Amino acid sequence: MRPRSHEHHTLGSVGWLRAAVLGANDGIVSTSSLMLGVAAAHAAHADILISGFAALVAGAMSMATGEYVSVHSQADSEAAALAQERAELEVDYAGESRELTDIYVRRGLDNSLARQVAEQLMAHDALGSHARDELGLSTHLRARPLQAAIASALSFGSGALVPLLVAALAPQPRLVVSIVLASLISLIILGLLSARAGGANMLVAATRVTFWSALAMAVTAAAGTLFGTLT
Repeated sequence: MRPRSHEHHTLGSVGWLRAAVLGANDGIVSTSSLMLGVAAAHAAHADILISGFAALVAGAMSMATGEYVSVHSQADSEAAALAQERAELEVDYAGESRELTDIYVRRGLDNSLARQVAEQLMAHDALGSHARDELGLSTHLRARPLQAAIASALSFGSGALVPLLVAALAPQPRLVVSIVLASLISLIILGLLSARAGGANMLVAATRVTFWSALAMAVTAAAGTLFGTLT
């Protein structure tokens, strides 16, 4: 039987992994789709590059702004919950100790052991104990708005660079095919890596991201073609 000390779980990486994959995937798909739509409308090479660069900047700023506002709201909620818990500890310390004891009893400890654990933990750090076990907050999961915003912008920008660089290097006659192939290959690699890091099925993840990304690019290209014929 494998020693328990050698057990390794990937759930701890799910949070940052999801954010990184979402940002890079969005950067590739949205930028390549926009460039394909512009190309399908018979735009010049320079206009396609401008649209790709604009998509990179606008998308990165949008991701950063949205993430900052969202995570800052979470941080405000956490701060309010901690302030309330701090006030309750000052008013009714014994009652808060019983509340923590009840939490440990529901998790499987007997009453005497749960009471002893609650008393010792609260003697060490009362607010931290309630934040962790009652509110579900911990230091490494604490909301960090600025860090989240920067990470989202960087992940989106790194993904958006793929189709943009390909468009800058590819000749005009092969521009559309080059963008599609480079984007799909990058998305497949991204799906495989994220699935492996998260312990998920690699084939399913790669197939899923490829299908939906190809569909998004096809729909946008069709819209650009339609607009090009109308104008």
